Amino acid sequence: MQHFSVKFFTLLAILFVFGITSASADNSVKITEPPNGAVVSSPVKVCMETQGVEVEPAKNGVNKGKGHHHLLIDVDLPKDLSKPIGKDAQHVHMGDGSTCKELKLAAGKHTIRALFANGGHVPYDPAITAETNVTVK
Repeated sequence: MQHFSVKFFTLLAILFVFGITSASADNSVKITEPPNGAVVSSPVKVCMETQGVEVEPAKNGVNKGKGHHHLLIDVDLPKDLSKPIGKDAQHVHMGDGSTCKELKLAAGKHTIRALFANGGHVPYDPAITAETNVTVK
């Protein structure tokens, strides 16, 4: 009976570790609007949905598996994901927990990147991100 218990708990431990790994691998963000390659007018409505993580306001603090969206306009992802995301015209915080934001963009081509971060504005590592390219007429 003791031999069975050891095997049983070993199997449970393996399944638990596999389950955590699988869950974190499924964390994703998707830009649902506008579609990649769209020709749009300003203001541009950008909407996101997540999988494996929960959107909540930044005021709720840092909670595992939770956070809020940031939009990066015409800039690359931060090289250092351990630091908070800056806040300026190219780094838009959605700390209120919203999933859509209207952006006033000049005419021309733009790359919009969604970057999910915790309540302290620090991105997850690996980055939970998506991008879309639009042309504003």
